[in-house]
Amino acid sequence: MGAEIDLAEEEAATIFSAPRIRSRLAKGGYSIAAFRETLTWGRDRLYALFHDGVPADSLVHARAHLVDEVLRAAWQKFLPEVTQGLTLVAVGGYGRGELLPHSDIDILLLHSGDALELHRKALEHLTAFGWDIGLEIGQSARTVDDCVAEAAKDITVITNLLEARLLTGDGDLYRQMQQALTPDRVWPVPAFFEAKKAEQAARYRKYDDTGYKLEPNVKESPGGLRDIHTIGWVTKRHFNAQTLAELRERGFLTKQECDELFAGQDFLWRVRFALHMISGRREDRLLFDSQVKIAQLFGYVDTDANKAVEQFMQLYYRTIKTLSCLNDMLLQLFEEAILHADEAGADEPEPLNARFQIRHGYLEARDDEVFRRAPWALLEVFLLLQQNPRIEGIRAQTLRMILRDGRFLTDEVRTSVKARALFMEMFREGRGLTRNLRRMNRYGVLGRYVPEFGRIVGLMQYDLFHTLTVDEHILYVLRNARRFAMQRFRHELPHCSEVMERLAKPELLYLAAFWHDMAKGRGGDHSQIGADEARAFCLSHGLSHADASIVAWLVEHHLLMSLTAQKQDLSDARVVADFAQKVGDRTRLDYLFLLTCADIRGTNPALWNSWRESLLKDLYRQSIRLLEGSIDQSTLERERADQARAQALSLLADRTISAETAEAVWKRFDGDYFLRHTPAELVWQLPAIAGVQEAALPLVMVETIDERGTTVFVYTRDRDHLFGLTTGVLARLGLNILDARLHTTDDGFVLDSYVVIESDNTPIASAMRKDEIRDALRKVLSDPEVSTIDVNRRTPQRLKHFDTPTQVYFSQDQARARTLLELVTADQPGLLSLIGRVFQKRGILLNAAKIATIGERAEDVFYVTDRMHRPIADDKVLDELREVLVRTLDRREAA
Repeated sequence: MGAEIDLAEEEAATIFSAPRIRSRLAKGGYSIAAFRETLTWGRDRLYALFHDGVPADSLVHARAHLVDEVLRAAWQKFLPEVTQGLTLVAVGGYGRGELLPHSDIDILLLHSGDALELHRKALEHLTAFGWDIGLEIGQSARTVDDCVAEAAKDITVITNLLEARLLTGDGDLYRQMQQALTPDRVWPVPAFFEAKKAEQAARYRKYDDTGYKLEPNVKESPGGLRDIHTIGWVTKRHFNAQTLAELRERGFLTKQECDELFAGQDFLWRVRFALHMISGRREDRLLFDSQVKIAQLFGYVDTDANKAVEQFMQLYYRTIKTLSCLNDMLLQLFEEAILHADEAGADEPEPLNARFQIRHGYLEARDDEVFRRAPWALLEVFLLLQQNPRIEGIRAQTLRMILRDGRFLTDEVRTSVKARALFMEMFREGRGLTRNLRRMNRYGVLGRYVPEFGRIVGLMQYDLFHTLTVDEHILYVLRNARRFAMQRFRHELPHCSEVMERLAKPELLYLAAFWHDMAKGRGGDHSQIGADEARAFCLSHGLSHADASIVAWLVEHHLLMSLTAQKQDLSDARVVADFAQKVGDRTRLDYLFLLTCADIRGTNPALWNSWRESLLKDLYRQSIRLLEGSIDQSTLERERADQARAQALSLLADRTISAETAEAVWKRFDGDYFLRHTPAELVWQLPAIAGVQEAALPLVMVETIDERGTTVFVYTRDRDHLFGLTTGVLARLGLNILDARLHTTDDGFVLDSYVVIESDNTPIASAMRKDEIRDALRKVLSDPEVSTIDVNRRTPQRLKHFDTPTQVYFSQDQARARTLLELVTADQPGLLSLIGRVFQKRGILLNAAKIATIGERAEDVFYVTDRMHRPIADDKVLDELREVLVRTLDRREAA
């Protein structure tokens, strides 16, 4: 195979030789058609060479060479006699000689001033010709003085010009520009270096300081190609080096590091080349659809353990991890060479202990053999960083030693008392824990010390629910848990911060966060496997059996609270009592509540909203009362209903509605109505219900009553298709439904409440928008002829890449005489309206719904009865309902 690739590389060089390209253009008479055909031929040949396995660096350089010859030929066509005062210069990535199939082609028309005016017409023809033949050219025209003035003002301009390459024209003018832009004239090396570091930091912030997102940007995300470009720019500015290979010659990289750098660059180039090829345009984002196609293109196949796309993406994430590490090390080396070059010997190191010292604000090993003599010091490095927050980071030479000597973290070292004590001290220290675990992960130490963590490094799950790789998700959850203990983040979730203050041992929460998803990707129940491993880990690291049991229990049940709050009816005291019984005591409840909040926020930021927070807090507070014995299950519902009424009456005291009027209205409603609504909602609804005449129905109100979301309330005579129509209108308006509470009185009126948010996860903000919702619902619900709603919204593109077969499960709620229908299906616009239509046609009444959209999946629970308000117990009826739901939702057919 290697010989075949070598031949293909040789073929690439031959195919794109200057004589061959000029010959093709000449045969076509240098016409537009000849140029277009040559570019098409070149693209097709590049695609074929890609499939033959030619390294990506050969392909990007061949593409640049093809464009070079095309532009030179075009110059000769329109400016054949011009030799002075005009120069065609490649800049930016094109200047580096790197072009992907659809990359922008950035050129500079360097001119003397007079020459521009003299040849303006020919230049206009040249520019138009470039677009006519299909080249996406980004062009600027400047004199040498213009270049200097613009470069002095803008770091991006000097960076582009730093990579300038002469294509054709006045060579003397090009050399004048190069001389005018040397570091002694503009952007001295230290200023340039600081600006590029700041630029990289700003770019990282744009991507939330992680390259491990679901759909990364191959070029711009941390660890991407732009990191390599940054290294190259600094290298060129400081050393006047033309290639990254010179870093090895100058002692900045070892042979292995240089190989890793070039292998990573070639892989990312190959991925980016494939993105351009399959999309037919400039595309740097690894979107879902592209991930699947590239995985197939690269030869990955599904296995029982991992999909092909997950295997490919794991390689991608591991590659950017290596490149991020090299970027850290090289920028640190550059900083020492550029910013501290004159301080050699002047800055005495500050000893920390027998193994480490501080130099220039960075942690440094005191000799080259530290980690070989004492491998446990590979952990001590990061504990020292935690204990000394003034230290900015790890000195480059020490980082190189960590990378070199990581292999000495053997089983013998991992099981040593010293290593285990150091690792546990990091968790007990707390401060700086997440930052330094991230460093440990980036530099390969964490996966070596905890082999279970090493298995999930770069592991992604191909869905819209998990927005990060498993290792990065774990560290985000740990970060969220740490923030609960930090005063400066108290404003984010004050209730969580209050609960955190009660924890006697915060390190147990951190350990549970660290282990909660550790067993992902191994088959089986990751919660149970992880719990067993977490218990063994804690015991081996000196924790008591009681503390190890708490951590293991949290890992095993880390989904319990979120599933209970989001999928079950919290107005049912038995649901809360069952949850409280599983938790067992207040201590576990506190830990589980905090772990749940941290986990949801770390899984997908879009999932966390005020509504979910309110559900968790409600379940937490109800459970406390049961666990502390202040109330028992049998009286919990009655007391909650009575309390809601009493609080509502208290709130009504300042209003014109009397208690007698309130009681007269409320006597029509049973206890469930008061359990499902807050006192604020009862007070909001009451005056409107009391004052409305039946002729004015339907009554529709829209208000953001509290921080949870916006409530849409409908009061009207019961009618067919009501749920389907209401949810259809809300979906058509682009709203996301978080909750549905449906209530029908004995005299045939409905009181339905929907909690909704905008598509950007925010409550309804403007009065105009509320009026729009209210008017749309009134128009549809007041028309007896309307029985269906065409949502008329296209399924978002990113949802189309996932296949979620519809699954339907039934269970019986005997105490409340109703049937629970749990539905898992692919999310789509108007989903609830479709489901409502099915229910209506089959004579099924909907009592309540818990709506949960998890990425590309809808996981909803419906509480239903037959038309006689009885649970549906006939297996035949349930099987038919399951069949029609599957057929409707999977095939998008009408029910």
